[in-house]
Amino acid sequence: MGRITVVGLGPGRWEHLTLEALETLEKAQRVFLRTEKHPMVEELRARGIAYNSFDRFYHEESTFEKVYARIAETLVREAEKGDLVYAVPGNPAVAETSYYLLLDLAKQRGIEVGTVAGMSFLEITYQRLGIDPVKGLQVLDGLAIKGREVDTGKGIIITQVYDRLIASEVKLALMEKFPAHYPVWVIRAAGVEGREIIEKVPLYKMDRLSYIDYLTSVYVPAAQRQGYDINDLLEIMRVLRGEKGCPWDREQDRQSLKPYLLEEAYEVLDAIEKKDVGLLKEELGDLLLQVVFHAQIADEEGEFDFGKVVEGICEKLIRRHPHVFGGQRARDSDGALDRWEASKRKEKGVRGYTAALMNIPKTLPSLMRSYKVQQKAALAGFDWDRIEDVMAKVKEELSELEEVYKNGEMSRIKEELGDLLFAVVNLARFENIRPELALRETVEKFIQRFAFIEKEALKMGKTLDRMTLDQMEQLWQASKVHKFHKNDKK
Repeated sequence: MGRITVVGLGPGRWEHLTLEALETLEKAQRVFLRTEKHPMVEELRARGIAYNSFDRFYHEESTFEKVYARIAETLVREAEKGDLVYAVPGNPAVAETSYYLLLDLAKQRGIEVGTVAGMSFLEITYQRLGIDPVKGLQVLDGLAIKGREVDTGKGIIITQVYDRLIASEVKLALMEKFPAHYPVWVIRAAGVEGREIIEKVPLYKMDRLSYIDYLTSVYVPAAQRQGYDINDLLEIMRVLRGEKGCPWDREQDRQSLKPYLLEEAYEVLDAIEKKDVGLLKEELGDLLLQVVFHAQIADEEGEFDFGKVVEGICEKLIRRHPHVFGGQRARDSDGALDRWEASKRKEKGVRGYTAALMNIPKTLPSLMRSYKVQQKAALAGFDWDRIEDVMAKVKEELSELEEVYKNGEMSRIKEELGDLLFAVVNLARFENIRPELALRETVEKFIQRFAFIEKEALKMGKTLDRMTLDQMEQLWQASKVHKFHKNDKK
């Protein structure tokens, strides 16, 4: 069993190749290169260093991931025949996926891997652009960049911008956070005499440069801070709860915050009902504050922090959407909901349908809780087949309520009224209508019509408390045919 030594060839100039790397290459019996497309390779040939390259893999495989995996597998197989050297551009530990795949695979196969570090393109880039990474720097892979990963508050170096297609994908990711005319630096062959190009261009033009090749990277300067982000909100809450913070905020605990959490949730719903986007933005912020408040309290107690809250919901969304993030499939929204419920039962260790019913929070509004109870019961097949059967049940419960009232059984009226409401909720569920929302709309309609009859009464020189019920009923019927406008008082 042989040993694999991974050597970094540096950024491209002969002067940047370390003495240890040169000595290792000259003594090696077998040398493999990830690619011949590197300025140092010509120098190796001139010194009579023989090698085999993996360039053909790039043409034979469909993705870079497959190329690198095949390289690692080939190297491990070759190592079974004896020692070898694997040479890569720059520093093996910097932006070299094949190196890390090789380390993992070699460990599994029991093969020793040594590393001869080299200078990476990063050191040259720091020097050329006057960047001190200690002041904050983000390094991203151009082959896998996502807009959400970009931190505009730090300088960003994007590696492996191999061609104009990748440059275009990088540009689109950056334009999620930066304006089209934002200045960026395109660096090709940093430190290689006669080939180096460093050019400042507007972001939208970076994929139009003809010289972009396998030695290209991009530097995006940090943007001037504008506005606030979630980290600012977390810090503000820490200050408010700190020793020099606000007395009121410091006094709060989970119990005292309960009414505020409920109030803010309802105010979000109210903003949605009003279709007021500006108000909705404000109320969502107030609701988010409650989440941050509770997370800060938990952090102070050593239980969890806001990061764990985010981590938990991300994991849950991925876990409960195997038809999106896994290998399963859902034909439609009903199928997706079935997957969600199945995942939820598995997570909570719920065995049987009764346990699922008992897990529904008792603190939910009764209409909402009864809707959820009947929804989960229906998953077990405990449901009517036809809407006519559901309506018949409503009529049956109404009849029973009338009967106990006629018989003077006052103690049973509440029970029968509850049964009637439960049956009505089931009717709403069967028709896919949320009873809470339906009742809210009816309440708003009542207020609007009541405002109408009071307004009409005033026109007649009367107040409602001076009118008979028949007179008010006539105005009520008139309100049903009145066309209300958006600005009518509710």
